[in-house]
This record gives sequence, structure tokens and C-alpha cells, in this order.
Amino acid sequence: MRKVYSPVFCIAAALFLSAGIGFAQGSKKAAPSIVHPKPGASFSGDRVKVTFLTRKQQFNYRDTATLDTDIMSPKSVNIHPSGKKYYVNSLEGGKTVVYDFETNRKIKVISHSFTSAHKNLWAPQSGLFKFRHEYPDTYRFMGRPVESTFSHRGRYLWVPYYRRSFDLNAQEPSAMAVIDTQKDSIIRMFETGPLPKMVATSPDGKYLAVTHWGDNTVGIMDISSSDPSEWKYVSCVVVDYKLNLNYSLTHKVDRDVNSGYCLRGTVFSEDGKVLLVGCMGGSGGIAVIDLENMKYLGRATGNLSNLRHLLVKDGVLFASINRSGIILRMPLDTFLSKVRSLDGARTRTVAVDGWQSCKVPSGARTINISPKGDFIFVACNSSSCLAVVDAVAMKLLGTLPADSYPVGLDISDDGKYLFTTSQGRGNGGGNAVDIFEVEYK
Repeated sequence: MRKVYSPVFCIAAALFLSAGIGFAQGSKKAAPSIVHPKPGASFSGDRVKVTFLTRKQQFNYRDTATLDTDIMSPKSVNIHPSGKKYYVNSLEGGKTVVYDFETNRKIKVISHSFTSAHKNLWAPQSGLFKFRHEYPDTYRFMGRPVESTFSHRGRYLWVPYYRRSFDLNAQEPSAMAVIDTQKDSIIRMFETGPLPKMVATSPDGKYLAVTHWGDNTVGIMDISSSDPSEWKYVSCVVVDYKLNLNYSLTHKVDRDVNSGYCLRGTVFSEDGKVLLVGCMGGSGGIAVIDLENMKYLGRATGNLSNLRHLLVKDGVLFASINRSGIILRMPLDTFLSKVRSLDGARTRTVAVDGWQSCKVPSGARTINISPKGDFIFVACNSSSCLAVVDAVAMKLLGTLPADSYPVGLDISDDGKYLFTTSQGRGNGGGNAVDIFEVEYK
């Protein structure tokens, strides 16, 4: 019989995890100097100006005007489609913090701490995700929120957890919360595979994909119904091979470098027929999943090592290469034509070349693009800056300092405001949400 570990023991062991967990795969160099820009700092380039306005932070308790103790290792930020509020996922704080967009006033703090009293929130188990070890109460934990995606025209926000707090090495099924944005409260909970990071909604609103960094799998849900009780998993797709996880329950393992392909950036094709998933670890590449048949086809390879984020805008596929700081661009149709030979059996990889590229400062994490598709904004983590790229000419226009070390990024629908989250590292930095104004000339 497998040994049963108490929640108290497991949570205590989990406290050994540093706030640095979840950073760039393979990033072991000494951290650079800490950067904290002053309000008013700006970059003015060809056709665009970006100005740092203000921040929410928990690194300077003397600055009471911007201090917010709920900002603890913020991983991502999502602006609601209505433009009325925005959501910040505080990874180590186990909270999603909701702010009024116009005033930056805090509206709500959504806790991701659960007990058996919340059991009624959970959807029926899918049978796709099984615990390796036994625990007295798998419903008692704190979840560490990572990324988010909206569905149903902004009615719901989906938030996966890096791990449940008793799971020291992120090897067990994690979980994902669904927030009703009208009430700003959690109305549904779903199981996931180990160490989910990215989550994405298909353009037609039919599917939701949650990408598991921890074991080379991608969970796909049918969320087409307006009734949350009808949402369900339809598949868990394996990218090449599924990791057999059996790590220590008492000694920390670096799961950022022991997670296969470290699946990360996730995006649907505009017709919703194909799902593309970036491989930040291993030999890299872009995994291609046929959604009509729920079948993994293979990986696009080439100069795609340490790929972090994927984005599709107006028929164009964009990607960020983290460590070297490269932004890539290719028409989506061109990319899909190059991977047609993938069949999930005999042909599992195909080299894809012909990308337009632009060099930016190192640590290119989250990317986003202006509403008209003319500028790419890049959160450059290890360089502690925001980079601005001409999205057509693929030319770096300039950079602007950001609180160390930026990782998440979102831009308002009108393109006038941009937010970054700075997660921090062992030497400090982070614990900040930066707010920028963007002016188009």
C-alpha cells in the first residue's frame, strides 16, 4: 500500500520552494541588477511612444501610494474585454486580484485556497488525470495561479494552478478555477494534468486548451455550452511521449528543467481546426495538434529552441524565443503548409524555415500586438525591459525599463494602455505590476 502523507507535512515541505519556480528553462546565470523605473520614463520611436505611468507593487513599503500587499510574485495580467477591469494572478500569493481599469482601485481579491467545504465546486472527474500518491484530502490546498484566458465573451476567466500546495514537485494532477467575472468569484473547479501553465480559448469559443508543462500533455475541453455543468474534457493529447513522474515527496526537484518539452505557448488557428503549442524545453519546436481528430501530428523544428510564447493575429503567426531574445513572424497559412507532411506516425518532425526575425533583449517572454497589428510589445525578463518591435518590418524600435523581471503582458483593446507583471527572482525585483501608456503617432 502506498504511504499516505498528511497535508501539514506536504505543505510544510512545499514551503521550501522559492518564488523563482517557474522561470525560464535552463536559466541558471547570476541575476542582473534590479531595475525600478520612475514614473514618466518613456520611449519615443518611429510612430509610437510608450510612457511608464505607475505601478502596483510590494517591494517598497514606504511608497504607500502604489503599495499593494496582494501583489506577490505576479505571473500574468488579463484585461477584461469590456475594458472596465483587469485581473492579476499573484502566483506565490495564491490570489487573483481584480482592479478597476479607470481608477486602478482594487475591487476584489479572489483566494485560491480550498478545503473540502468547496467540494461542490468541482466538476466530475474525467478519468484522464490520476494521483500517483495517496493524500488524506486532495481538496485541501492552495493553488498557485499562472496564466488566464477569457471565454463566453468575457463572462468567465479560466485560471490554472502551477500545482496544489501539498504537491512539492508538481507531479500530481493540478487544478483550474473558473471565475464568473460578473460576480468575481469562483463558480467551477476542474482537475488538470501536472504543472499546467498556459491556457487558451478557441476563436469560436468551442474549445479550451490547458497545456501541461509537467508531462508533455495538453488537455482539451468542450466549453461550447453556456451551462458550466456541461463543460467537460474531450481529450488529453500527448506530445511525442508522456513523462512517467515519480519524484520525491520531501526533497525539491527543479521541474523547470525536468519536464520534457516544457510545453508553454498555446494558440489556436483562426479557423479553430489546429492547435499550436510551443516547446520551451528539450529540442524545442512547435507541436501541431489536429483538433478535428484530436490527434497529435508532430513538431515543427528548425531554429525554434526555447520557444516561449505564440500569438496569431490577422492571419500571422508570431513567436518569442526566450533565452536568445528573438521574435519570429510567418503567415499562418505558410506555416501550416510547411507542416502538412506531419502525420503523427511516420513523420513526427519537419524543419520549418523562412521566418522573419527580429533580435530583442534577452529573456523574451510574453508578447502582444497592437490592435492594428503594427507593433509587437515584448516582456524581456532577464533584461528587465519592455521592447517595441515594428511588426511588419520586424525591426526593433526601442526599449523601456520595467520593474525586474517582467514576464506577463497584456494590452487594452484600444491599444492605449499596456500592463506588465514582474515576478521576481531570488535576488529580488518583481512583485510589481507596471502600467504604461501607448501613443501612436
